Amino acid sequence: MRRIFAVTLLVLLLSVSTAFAADPLPAWNDTPTKKAIVAFVEAVTREDSPDFVPVAERIATFDNDGTLWSEQPMYFPEVFLLDRFRAIAPRHPGWRQAPTLKAVLDGDSEKFPPEIHILVHAGYTTEEFAHSVKDWAAVARHPQTGRLYTEMVFQPMLELIGYLRDNGFKVYIVSGGWTDFMRPWTEKIYGIPPEQVCGSSVKTKLALRDGRPVIVYLPEVELIAEGPGKAVAISKYIGRRPIAAFGNSDGDLEMLQWTKAGSGLRFALLVRHTDAEREWAYDRSSARGRLDKALDEAEAKGWTVVDMKKDWKVVYPFEKE
Repeated sequence: MRRIFAVTLLVLLLSVSTAFAADPLPAWNDTPTKKAIVAFVEAVTREDSPDFVPVAERIATFDNDGTLWSEQPMYFPEVFLLDRFRAIAPRHPGWRQAPTLKAVLDGDSEKFPPEIHILVHAGYTTEEFAHSVKDWAAVARHPQTGRLYTEMVFQPMLELIGYLRDNGFKVYIVSGGWTDFMRPWTEKIYGIPPEQVCGSSVKTKLALRDGRPVIVYLPEVELIAEGPGKAVAISKYIGRRPIAAFGNSDGDLEMLQWTKAGSGLRFALLVRHTDAEREWAYDRSSARGRLDKALDEAEAKGWTVVDMKKDWKVVYPFEKE
């Protein structure tokens, strides 16, 4: 009798374990949001489905800030740019002649002067810039959580990327953040290689340094991959319209609209920040990551909207520690 009971118990445990392992999105609660994701993926990957999409056309694009990691109280790329600006300022004494830049250097301004994007790039090589990003990412910590910025990625979205990849999708990051800020670390954190990352960019040129060819940044913006610029970036650098797009703010609206405008079954998802305890709660009136027009569009068109508080069991990977 004991043996029968033991065998029965083992079978039950194995069944539970197998069921858990089979769940591709374990950090997601079993809500309509999760069901919508799974239903879409199954519909476009089953060969007998009327909505089947060949592997080559399974393109998914993700915004980064606020979609794959947090973005409060300041966009993380801006934190890096400010840190780098202050670090290299001694090499550029003329910067103190500009009142707005002097205020930033003296800690008297909370504003982010847009020209800093150019100043921290111009004249440096891509290798020098990538090295500075890696150094920063290894030590920089969020002022409120005390965690490395690269630890503040969303566990449910990491699972979603993996789930799409396992089902034949090629996943790209298309972000308003700077391409050269993201590429040094996205493969390690998201599993997305640098050639599948496109964002805002500064113009470059080939130059010789000590007889060695290098790529050097010029003092001119090439592309701002925000708003309409996201669709432009996708067309220019990817060359295929996505069948799935994921964002969190009005800056992602055009990317989602352009994705949904294609033929066949399409998927658009917005991450709505509703969890003030585990992350932040903000949308229509936020100075960063404002979700207003895109939320109206999602409600009118039936796009999928993630309610972070209701849909996610955990927010960050470190919550599982």
